[in-house]
Formats: sequence, structure tokens, C-alpha cells
Amino acid sequence: MKRWTQYGSLLGLLAVFFAAGLWGFAATGGAVPWAKRSATTLQRGIQEGGGALVDLGRGVVVAGPIRNGGLVVEFLAVATLFALVGVGLYVYADRYRGLDEAKRTGR
Repeated sequence: MKRWTQYGSLLGLLAVFFAAGLWGFAATGGAVPWAKRSATTLQRGIQEGGGALVDLGRGVVVAGPIRNGGLVVEFLAVATLFALVGVGLYVYADRYRGLDEAKRTGR
């Protein structure tokens, strides 16, 4: 693969992920309401004392706007898609690295 093709592909992926992140940010109402709630929670936590940083008994915590807006299925679909793309790229790179090495060594 040529260098400029790789750069173009990378820029395309970055643009797609940026757009998806921006859409998700806008769809969940942005950060302002949750930043205020987070600040209040942190201040209350400091006043009341600490607890465990990670509580495995609670399960997976999904952000409130996603949970309340009924977007959990969509969120899981996007997360699964990203994981599958990552695994696919790993397999693709592993497969074609072997072909490239064979071509260089003449095997």
C-alpha cells in the first residue's frame, strides 16, 4: 500500500470517528448539564468521605443521557462495530504482513 493511500485512509477514518463522536455528543445533550451534576457529585463525595474507585458489584455503567434516551442498543452496536473493525484490521495486517515478507525473501 502506498504511503499517501495510508495517510488518506487514516484521515478518512479519523473524520468518520470525529463525526460519530460529535453526533454522539450532540445527541446526548452535550457536556454542560452533566458537568454541573458531576461537579455537585464530586463536591458531595468530598464532604461525605470516599468510597471505592471501582465498584464491580454495580455492573457496567452507561452514561445517563444514553440510558435515559433509549440509546443503549445503538451504543452497544457502535461499540461492537468498533471492536470488530479493530479485530479485522489486526487480522488484515497480520495476513498481509506475511505475504509482504514472502515477496521480499522470494519464498
